[in-house]
Amino acid sequence: MGPSEAVRPGQDARLSGKARPAARLSRWRPAYLPLILAYLVIVASDFWVTGSYAGRLGWPLTIIWTWPIVTTLTGIIGLRRTRRALRRSAERWSGHGVTTSDDLLVVAVPTVGRHDTYPALERSVLSYLEYLPRCFPRLRVDIVVDEGCEAAGHIAALAAGSDRVRLVTVPRAYRTRKGTRFKARATHYLHELRIREGEARDDVWVLHMDDDTGVGPDTALSMARFLAEQSRSGDDARHLAQGILTYPREYAVNRLTWLADAARPAEDVGRFSAWTGSGTPRAGVHGELLLVRASIEATIGWDFGPRSLVEDAQFALIFSARYRGRSAWFAGRSYGASPATLRDFFKQRERWSWGLAALVFNRSLQLRNRVLLAYSVMSWVVGPIQNVAVVLLIAWLIADSNTSPVTSLVIPLWALNMAYVVWMYWEGLRVNAEVSGDGRRRWWEPVAVLALIPVFGMMEGLSGLRGFLKFARRVENRFAVIAKPS
Repeated sequence: MGPSEAVRPGQDARLSGKARPAARLSRWRPAYLPLILAYLVIVASDFWVTGSYAGRLGWPLTIIWTWPIVTTLTGIIGLRRTRRALRRSAERWSGHGVTTSDDLLVVAVPTVGRHDTYPALERSVLSYLEYLPRCFPRLRVDIVVDEGCEAAGHIAALAAGSDRVRLVTVPRAYRTRKGTRFKARATHYLHELRIREGEARDDVWVLHMDDDTGVGPDTALSMARFLAEQSRSGDDARHLAQGILTYPREYAVNRLTWLADAARPAEDVGRFSAWTGSGTPRAGVHGELLLVRASIEATIGWDFGPRSLVEDAQFALIFSARYRGRSAWFAGRSYGASPATLRDFFKQRERWSWGLAALVFNRSLQLRNRVLLAYSVMSWVVGPIQNVAVVLLIAWLIADSNTSPVTSLVIPLWALNMAYVVWMYWEGLRVNAEVSGDGRRRWWEPVAVLALIPVFGMMEGLSGLRGFLKFARRVENRFAVIAKPS
């Protein structure tokens, strides 16, 4: 179920819509049909318009439009894996009611503590208190703030409202051994606190969440079932797991960025499911809805140095090297908010690209774990010149409109790459609409999301390129925290 199905008094009135039955989302499966239909249409069109010889753009286009094929194939493998995992889970837990876990669940919520981020923090914390205790009787929510943060009074009052919530304040004088800054510094402080308190144990799990990302009943149930499965797995138990990030329409201030974020849940059921679900998260992990066994987290920590901007991805790569085959994927969803403005959208993606580029050249990480990351970053950085509109503009400027490849053998690959992009936005929109208040896509949304794919591609590509260039120019890194819609 989505976050609109049960609302505590005082929560956002926008979420007070009619509740939907839990079965609606429990029956969800990512669909093959949009991918197949898009592929058939695109491959037929490509063969129709392709000439018998290549022009001056032949070799460049053959390379750049074929380049994403590894990501595409990985995503399709993940799609298949997700469908199989959902089917097996339904069979395994058929007839079971609510599953409870005896393990201690600690929800770690670092926040910059500004006034413009507080409303989303409050919404998220209330969702943890609403939904998690039913499956996790042993629950604690740790809100982590820096000493003297702007909204300290409001956050303290929020923490005082429940004995399940603890406010952890990071002293101004606190320094990690490697000089880590930003969110990772606060997360590492909390990590050290858990070790001192004797909670670095196998029966303690840490759920890392962003301060704008809440949970629902499906999140709690999926996590509890995952932990129950690990208790019976013995030596094959997994130590890290991640679910699906979704974006309810009710939390969207900007419809364009909400539609652009349709790609994110699709990536979770595609590419991230393929890697994290297969046991080794070489594609990275997200900083929210990240479930880690405390005893394992204690061996890695979050002290990655002052230049770290994407501590979640770095954690995943270190985990991949030390605990190969020990990660998992689960079907629970988190409920977050898309960036409120285009400027925030660009800042967010720019930081990700900047931080990931730094990891590619970080020699402390295993080379084989950086190869996939390097490929992904390169795919992101060349995004602007892969864009159809840019290619047509270049063709016009050089007075050669022939965009045929040097060999027609790559046309099926081109079509598959484009069909997968279409599938991502179509399926991701479906997921985000289903977790929204009315549970349906509005008539114009599928049309808009398909028509705007070139625009979204340029938005993602330009922000990724800007982030890479800042890394290449050795600009002083900054952890930009965007405003969080409530």
